[in-house]
Amino acid sequence: MPEGHTIHRLAAEHRTRFGGRPVRAHSPQGRFADGARLIDGQVLEHADAHGKHLLLYFAHDRVLHVHLGIYGKYAFGSLPAPAPVGQVRLRLTGTGDDGDYADLRGPNTCELLDTPQVKLLRDRLGPDPLRADADPDRAWRRISRSRAPIAQLLMDQSVIAGPGNIYRAEVLFRGNIHPDLPGRALSRSQWQALWDDLVVLMKEGVRAGRIDTVRPEHTPEAMGRPPRVDDHGGEVYVYRRTGQPCLVCGAAVRARTLAGRNLFWCPTCQPG
Repeated sequence: MPEGHTIHRLAAEHRTRFGGRPVRAHSPQGRFADGARLIDGQVLEHADAHGKHLLLYFAHDRVLHVHLGIYGKYAFGSLPAPAPVGQVRLRLTGTGDDGDYADLRGPNTCELLDTPQVKLLRDRLGPDPLRADADPDRAWRRISRSRAPIAQLLMDQSVIAGPGNIYRAEVLFRGNIHPDLPGRALSRSQWQALWDDLVVLMKEGVRAGRIDTVRPEHTPEAMGRPPRVDDHGGEVYVYRRTGQPCLVCGAAVRARTLAGRNLFWCPTCQPG
């Protein structure tokens, strides 16, 4: 599932290609035909993201809410748009001959909301490290009272919105925090360091379009090692490196499942 930095990049892409201009909307697949008719020909007033939720604002209090889930994907291009291929839930196109198009396939959610419904959505989400209005103390209040492992809390979108499995594993490693540490055992200074690290790493993810978490001294160039080869791309410390030597201490990276998700950590750098 795409992590929060990807959704913020999608919001920026919509602002660049369609912001402040009318768009045509239709649902080649047919599953969003009624919603597409309501925003067809309307101006895209704003594009925003909160965690893993994309919000496109149109006139008449209509907000397109998209959650990609595991299988959702966007494809962008320049007009003329090709004939839709596959199950395109929604196609947005510019109204000029030299405009752009965006195809949405396979999202978990594609729906229209009004302003009160958007507020309800955002109220049930935790603070997003990529948003200027984020309040990390709101997340801390939840974490500091919880017996749940910090690794589980970092994946709870009602606690913190945006981080997924990669950022979860990597910030815990960088903070030398064992994933099983109960939230209420985390110190205030440890939490602030985790939050600050998420802000820096996720902003870099928005800029680069991939997740890189290793410090300069642990890059392939600095260590004289081959670059990581993985579908997810990016240089990381522990994510999907089970059994490989830790880049810092050399211990074998471990993995197990927690709440149905794979969990990765270094037993030496993240002592229990």
